[in-house]
Formats: sequence, C-alpha cells, structure tokens
Amino acid sequence: MMRPMTPWTETRATEALRALFDAAVRAADPLSVLAAHLPEPPAKGRVIVVGVGKASAKMAQAVEAAWAHVPLTGLVIAPHGAGLPLERIALRFGSHPVPCAEGAAAAAEMLGLLQGLTADDLVLALISGGGSSLSTLPAAGLSLEDLIATNKALLESGAAIGAMNCIRKHLSAFSGGRLAVAAYPARVVTLAISDVPGDDPEVIASGPTVADPTTYAEARALVAHHAMALPPAVVAHLAAALEESPKPGDPRLARCELRMIATPMMALHAMAEAARAQGLTPLILGDALEGEARHVGTVLAGMARSVAGHGLPLAAPCVLLSGGETTVTMEKGTQGAGGRNTECLLSLALTLNGAPGIWALCADTDGIDGKSAHAGAIAGPGTLAAARAAGLDPRGLLAAHRSLDVFTASHGLVTTGPTLTNVNDVRAILVTKTAK
Repeated sequence: MMRPMTPWTETRATEALRALFDAAVRAADPLSVLAAHLPEPPAKGRVIVVGVGKASAKMAQAVEAAWAHVPLTGLVIAPHGAGLPLERIALRFGSHPVPCAEGAAAAAEMLGLLQGLTADDLVLALISGGGSSLSTLPAAGLSLEDLIATNKALLESGAAIGAMNCIRKHLSAFSGGRLAVAAYPARVVTLAISDVPGDDPEVIASGPTVADPTTYAEARALVAHHAMALPPAVVAHLAAALEESPKPGDPRLARCELRMIATPMMALHAMAEAARAQGLTPLILGDALEGEARHVGTVLAGMARSVAGHGLPLAAPCVLLSGGETTVTMEKGTQGAGGRNTECLLSLALTLNGAPGIWALCADTDGIDGKSAHAGAIAGPGTLAAARAAGLDPRGLLAAHRSLDVFTASHGLVTTGPTLTNVNDVRAILVTKTAK
C-alpha cells in the first residue's frame, strides 16, 4: 500500500528551499573543491600565493591545507569580518562594496611582493567576486576619494557588472591584468571562483591576472550611456587614456593560466541534485539571468504560473532554478533597504499575489544581499498577507526599494552570515501542484 505524500506546508517548503541553497553554497566551498585544481609545485623557485575576493581567506586556508609541506609565502585580501586563521599566508582586509584605504594599501603591498620574481617561480592567484572593491588601488593621478565616488556612481547606475568593471579597470593600478604583469616573468596560475554571468575571467574581480580586451573608449562610452556624474579627475583620466591595460597577446601574460574551480552553473547542478533527492523535478533556466531585479521577478512569477496552471514547461512538483546577477537602479535620493535578491523576490510575490502552492527563494551565495546582513529571503502564499497585517504596503515598498521590510515582517529572511565563497545569486521556485 502506497503511503500518502507529506503535504506541502509552509515549513516543509521553506526547509526544502533552504536545503537547495545550502547545496549551492557547499558546491562552491573552497575547502571542498580547491585542492583538485592545484598545479604541481615548481621543481625549483619560490611559491608566492596572492588573492583577493570574498572567498580569498577560505581559498588560502585550502591551499595551506593541501600544500602543508610546500614552502610558500603570500598575501590575500578579504572583506572585514571574513578572516580565518592562516599560518603562512598573510591576511589583509578591505571593504565591500565601498573601497577603503586599508584595501588600497594591501593591494600596493601585494604588488610589491611580486617584484623581482624569476621564471622559476610560481605565483598562485586566488581570485573571487568582490575583489574589485577590496583591491581598489588608484591609477597615477587619481585619489582613493575619486574612486570611492566613482564606485558609488557605478552602484547607483544600474549598469551590469561587466560594464562597471570595464570602467574600474581603466582607473586602477591593480586590476585588468596588472597584477599578472607585476609577477612577470614568473608563471602565474589563477584559481578562480566565478560570480559573474558567463564566467568571464576578465570580469571576475576586474580580472587582475588576465588580459583586458576593453578600452578607454569603451569606458567613456559606458559612462555617457549611463549618464554617470564622475569626479573631474576621473573624467580627465578617462579622456587622456595615457596607459592602456595589457591586452590579449601581451608577452608578459604568456605564462598565465586560468583554472575555474567553482561557478554558478556548478552550484545550480548541485541544487538540482538536492531537488531530486527530495522527489522534485528540477529545471535549470540558466546561470546568467540579468536585468532589473523587479523585472526578472515578474518573469519568473509568470513561469511559475505556467507550471501551476498548465504543467509547462514541466509538471509539478518541481523546482525552477536560475542564477545570475540582477541590478537595482536607484532613483536619486533613494536610500532603500534590502538588496537585489529581496527586490526580485518581492516583485515575484506581488505578481503571484498569494497563489497557492508556490514558494520561492532568492539569495546570494556569499551570504550578503546588497548592504543587508542577510543572504536573501523566501516567499510563499502568505508573505504579502503577513506584511499587510503588519501595516505595510508591499507595492509601495517595492517602489521605494525597501523590500527588506516586507520579509522582516513575514519572517522570510535567510540569514547565514558571510559564507566565505561567492558564485553569485541563486533562485529556486518551488511549485507543488499543477491544476488538472
């Protein structure tokens, strides 16, 4: 006799979605995945480990564990609060998403560490998302204040991450291949954790160890397209275009190699496997969904409605999985509360309007959604009702970019603290029943 299936309650749905998110984070854990990608240590010569990004401290910890008997030194830059005990690799801190003087000093120290290397030496570069801000080192003639003001304009512009990093690379003394140039003629092996759509190494942390095909002209065009108001010194620097970043084919990058150790698609496959273990049929929609967060939420809600109403593109019980980085364009003077994940999720919830049997999670695998202390949130049929019972206007809060208030009231926030890895945002929409 077949036992009846456990009903899909709020608790069960929430636990299922949280299990999928945890699977995504595990798939990107450097302590689990990094060692298999390490190169052979050099027969002679030094090993210098450098790194920058939200995962850099944990990546460095994984290197020390895997190469316990390999002599090495080095330095990595991690966000404040993301430190781990390291024995041989120095740990410095910077700020994200707003750069700071401490991070700039650490970036300069790292460049100094790579001076005087030989062809016998190996530089192991540990690169992950968030590195652009953590290693903000102004190009000659620019100040840190110039770059902080520029970074603020970039974050408020609604520009995609690739566009932002094109501009950043042309204001930097560190990114856009310049870290690898500093290591020449040593061999440089980069282990990267991708947090960008398409896993483009030129975009991850603004590509400090890879060639930069973008130009000053492209950077100027992006500034104009997004109508960014930048400091006069930055405008003058972009116009002068005195020293381009190293381009593909540059002989100083001939001994550079890239190994991608964790990506958004790897995380989505881990979520799909976890879904199957729960008796759910997974469908991966893609790892590079971009656009305004609220627009993406509306589209995803429409797909969930198609599953619930028509069994298309697949029948319930199922879960629709996606990754990628959306954007939030902030109107001038708007403060906001939340991040792109909670904004996407609130838009989805408003479009579904309490539709039964549908729950969704939107969260950042680094554990930090925007400037909040949360990774993201989970919404279900009762989310809007709970917010309204607390005296809130969900649609008005979406317009004001205050999505965090809704999920605080509905107790839907997902809080992990910094995960010390980063393969961008993941989204999971659980549809429990298709109408007959």
